[in-house]
Amino acid sequence: MRPLSRSLLGLLLVIVALLTVFPQFAERYYVQLATKIIVMAIFAMSLDLLVGYTRLVSLGHAAFFGLAGYALAVLQRDLGFVSLWTTLPLTLGICALAALLVGALAIRTSGIYFIMVTLAIAQMFYYFANDTKALGGSDGMFLGAKPTADVFGFELFDLKNRTTFYYFALAALVASFLLARMVLASLFGRVIDAIRCNEPRARALGFTTWRYKLAMFAVAGTLAGLAGYIGAAQDGIVNSAFLSWHQSGQALMIVILGGMGTLYGPVAGAFVLIVMEDVAAGITEHWLLFIGVFVIAVVLLLPRGIASLPLGNLFGRLRGRGVPPPRAAPEAGDD
Repeated sequence: MRPLSRSLLGLLLVIVALLTVFPQFAERYYVQLATKIIVMAIFAMSLDLLVGYTRLVSLGHAAFFGLAGYALAVLQRDLGFVSLWTTLPLTLGICALAALLVGALAIRTSGIYFIMVTLAIAQMFYYFANDTKALGGSDGMFLGAKPTADVFGFELFDLKNRTTFYYFALAALVASFLLARMVLASLFGRVIDAIRCNEPRARALGFTTWRYKLAMFAVAGTLAGLAGYIGAAQDGIVNSAFLSWHQSGQALMIVILGGMGTLYGPVAGAFVLIVMEDVAAGITEHWLLFIGVFVIAVVLLLPRGIASLPLGNLFGRLRGRGVPPPRAAPEAGDD
């Protein structure tokens, strides 16, 4: 995995700093919208681990996104668990286990067959939730309360506060990005990169490639579960739409729009697409047509996505403006 350039790293740090102070100046609606964008950014980034780095195009990734929401609702309703420290690990564990089981079936296939298998399994999840009265049917399930963050009776932070919840989601996004970078920079990530480039050669070198792909599938499913957990906690409700293939399709579109195999590209794609949807919906009732034209234009003009824009280089030039270039040292023998 290529390291981030200094200029791009500086740009990302500036963006994180701006997002940190954003709630102090924005209205409540825009704080909620930004939280929704962050949730989709985590979800799309988890899908990028499959699509961009493992070459596994999944149309069933929403299964783990929705499963996390339903797991949180069931834990609250049936077991009375409301603590963040209890519900979050249990939810992520359930999603990781589900991803291992689904991946064990899906990874036996490849190409279009992998797409169809993941889509079929996700639709099984969708119809099960939609037709099960215990899960609320098509109306879904309401969450009794937002998760609490108490430690020995002391409340560290209050997720019922919209600004606090925004910072919780932002911290989850940054942690997910750093975790994904760490995984991809490890020896495991190097094997994943080798599988992406030439899987037959990786097998010839002695690597059991399906195990590595299954492990990456589980990591991606777990991160998708994190996004679903935060999304359900924010909305206070989870329904079968969380599991729909439309949700997976939107995440895939965000990955393509932002740039596959970059991690920060899907984050940028989520911000651009959802902001464009919000603006277009306020202008015309035919906003989907406008969004469709925009996505087609980006795909044609920027085949590698928004991440291919030289914003990092531009930031580096702006940062270095006014600083004279260093003078070359005189060579030996010069007077």
